[in-house]
Amino acid sequence: MSTNTEGMDTHLIDGPDSYTHDDSHSSEVRYSVFVSPQSKGKRSFCQEPFKVATACLAAICLILLMVVMVISIHNKGSIAVQESAGQDSPSSSAEAHKQKACINVTDLTAELQMLKKEKNDLEKESSHLKAKIAELEAILTPRTTPAQVTAKNSCPKGWMLFKSSCYFISVFSRSWLESQSYCKQKGGHLAIIHTPEEQSFIWDLLPRGHWNAYWFGISDEKEEGDWYWVDGTKLVGGFWEDGEPNNHIKEDCGYMVKTEVLSRVATKSWYDAPCYMSRPWICEKEATESS
Repeated sequence: MSTNTEGMDTHLIDGPDSYTHDDSHSSEVRYSVFVSPQSKGKRSFCQEPFKVATACLAAICLILLMVVMVISIHNKGSIAVQESAGQDSPSSSAEAHKQKACINVTDLTAELQMLKKEKNDLEKESSHLKAKIAELEAILTPRTTPAQVTAKNSCPKGWMLFKSSCYFISVFSRSWLESQSYCKQKGGHLAIIHTPEEQSFIWDLLPRGHWNAYWFGISDEKEEGDWYWVDGTKLVGGFWEDGEPNNHIKEDCGYMVKTEVLSRVATKSWYDAPCYMSRPWICEKEATESS
């Protein structure tokens, strides 16, 4: 028994060439013991699934790699086509939309400011036209005051009577000196105002408007701050607006204002302005006695 075992160990160590020294029967027995056909087939059968799985995994990885490469190439091609066609990427497109929106807001703001300016200009022009219409209506249809009914004095057509004086409200605009010259041609002068009643009467004749300003007969051209009437008498008191006269830009001639602001009053309506400015004016002359 031990002898056979030693022989078997010797053959196992020596390898296949040692089988030639034994007889065929012993060789077949040893081969059938250590390498039987059943064990060889079973070993091959067990190894096949691992080979198939490995091959499948390799194929799947290859397919995934090809899909990734195809998608990458497609995306690069799409970006290249967009760039060549002048299209922006999503981020650059969003930035472009943002910039365009900012430009639109700026344009709308500028347009709104322009519309506001046009609105203000139209309002001024409307006020100016209303004032002109009121002046023309006053000339064409002179109002009859209680003084005209009871007094013996009378005024020419287009002139308004107050006590012993007649007053004319111009329609056109001229400088202060040109206005005084016009009044002289009509036998009068720029209005000289001494009392609150006279000031209120004249102010009531003026139409309301955005800034309806009228020359009257006062100036300080000879000496700044010393105001004189056109007849040479010195001004005492006056009906200046608060803060006036201020000689802001060599303002040497007086004018009165009537606006659409109802809180303004006649006894605070005088301002000073440069004499060269063109404004309508108020003439005054003596009334004539009626027969």
